[in-house]
Amino acid sequence: MTKIGLFFGTDSGTTRLIGKKIATKLGAELVDKPLNINRVTVDDLLKYQVLILGTATYGEGDLPGTENDVKSGSWLDFIPQLEGVDFSGKMIALYGVGNQEKYGDRFVNGMGKLFDIFKAKGATIIGSWDTDGYTFTSSDAVVDNKFVGLALDNKSQKIDTESRLDRWVAMMKPQFEAALEDIM
Repeated sequence: MTKIGLFFGTDSGTTRLIGKKIATKLGAELVDKPLNINRVTVDDLLKYQVLILGTATYGEGDLPGTENDVKSGSWLDFIPQLEGVDFSGKMIALYGVGNQEKYGDRFVNGMGKLFDIFKAKGATIIGSWDTDGYTFTSSDAVVDNKFVGLALDNKSQKIDTESRLDRWVAMMKPQFEAALEDIM
């Protein structure tokens, strides 16, 4: 069976932990093992029709990478490899982690950057998420009053993380299954 590819960019490990939780909740029959973006090639992403991409936000609202002290590299180091790559026909769901109290003026901006990059490359982005229950002042990841993917604050709203994961997975699983059936 065709599966979903799950890729994340992280330094501290929170984005990896969330990726593993999403994969576990969706089940091994739907999702391949989550992989750090610093350990893959563009071809690794392209072999999937359905992707889940996760990121943290670093610095002044950017994607993680060596230029903002992620020693092993991450999204900023990977993105240049996507030059000229077409993601038309690919379905992508996003998740982002951040701290809305400490960085409320750029909460989960990294997820917004992934949205912009992959949408411009032709991907269909699914999995928007309501902004209710969050306390932030600004986010590049909000389009039409919704987050472009699952937004998680594992610092100031850690108590909500599991329920948000459960609700998002329950919402997304039928879409993922339908997309994978269409591929077969």
